[in-house]
Amino acid sequence: MPMEPLPDLSTLSLADIARLMAEKRLPPVDQWNPAHCGDSEMRIARDGTWYHQGSPIGRETMVRLFSTILRREPDGSHVLVTPVEKLDIAVEDAPFVAVELRTEGEGRTRTLAFRLNSGDLVTAGPEHMLSLRETADGPHPYLHVRGGLEALVTRSVYYELMNLALEEEGERVGLWSEGAFFPLDGAA
Repeated sequence: MPMEPLPDLSTLSLADIARLMAEKRLPPVDQWNPAHCGDSEMRIARDGTWYHQGSPIGRETMVRLFSTILRREPDGSHVLVTPVEKLDIAVEDAPFVAVELRTEGEGRTRTLAFRLNSGDLVTAGPEHMLSLRETADGPHPYLHVRGGLEALVTRSVYYELMNLALEEEGERVGLWSEGAFFPLDGAA
């Protein structure tokens, strides 16, 4: 069964994005508890590239399919899970990458929608928090996707966010989305 083509975020309204998000049906990986079967010999690099046995997985549809059965375990590790097997997968940073931004409104009425490298659409808000973490090589923004899984926001999208935040000229550098404020200045 072929997968739907990835949406072009620039042509979608926020209503379209909300509809597509509501229509997406993910497998209930949080309800599956099979015995651990071993290692998938797969790795997700920091840039979002998926590898199997050291070689990049070239079929985008395979990556998109695998991303739907990805789960984060309570110990922070990642697994690919089906009703009958659970396999470890190495994740260098975050399993997803936010590669595109769509925004509507301003100030408290703004909504930020992101397209991930997996094709998923995520709207930042109380259930999908946007956070900034200080690391050895500077601040890095992350977006909560689902079940403890996060997306690293690409540098270009982060710059878009910062430009929007600086244009807002609020008390703090940050943005609102879906009624939640997300500071982007690194202050606690």
